[in-house]
Amino acid sequence: MRHLLELTGVVKVYRGAERPALDRVTLAVPAGEVAAVMGPSGSGKSTLLNLVAGLDRPTAGSVLVDGVELTRLGEAELARYRRKKVGLVFQFFNLLNNLTVLDNVAIPAELAGLGRREARRRALDLLDELDLGAQARTFPARLSGGQRQRVAVARAIVNRPPLLLADEPTGALDRRAGEQVMDLLAELNRTGQAILLVTHDPRLAERCASRVVTLVDGAVAGDGALVAVG
Repeated sequence: MRHLLELTGVVKVYRGAERPALDRVTLAVPAGEVAAVMGPSGSGKSTLLNLVAGLDRPTAGSVLVDGVELTRLGEAELARYRRKKVGLVFQFFNLLNNLTVLDNVAIPAELAGLGRREARRRALDLLDELDLGAQARTFPARLSGGQRQRVAVARAIVNRPPLLLADEPTGALDRRAGEQVMDLLAELNRTGQAILLVTHDPRLAERCASRVVTLVDGAVAGDGALVAVG
């Protein structure tokens, strides 16, 4: 089985910190898998996601994503990597409120080199698939939280990245909207999308993931198949 993501002996130490944020983390995620990363606050979950996203650099160790060794990339190469290899979904959406839903989704495709017309066509097709076509020319502030997070997912996958990174994607949503986003992530995985999912919510992990990686004090304390309870 091909590993889409491989971390080997990853250490991250922030200046002035008493202990590493990540301490010799080794982890592999195959293509097509959803792996949930769980653990208490301050355990290193978001640090791990930032390293895989190329938003931060490890102090030591190797981060390999779809054959790309991130530690060898300069800043311009990391920006290209983020456009091509990973999609990012955040807890608080991070949509551009002065742009329409369509423009929010199309911009990453344009930045990746797609022509404006083709980028907008791809964005519209994707919004239709996610039942958001009627909101294409609406501004984000007029959407519900669940709709905004679905737009954020559309933006993250418009460039068809092999790996989707989701940081507490249901954390700012009410239960019903959270359920809708869970269903969307599960459906994406059924189409073959690999997802690295950081969450505190066991319901989200149980709904979407086949595996849970538990971090405690920056180290992997558990890594195995998810076992549903009840």
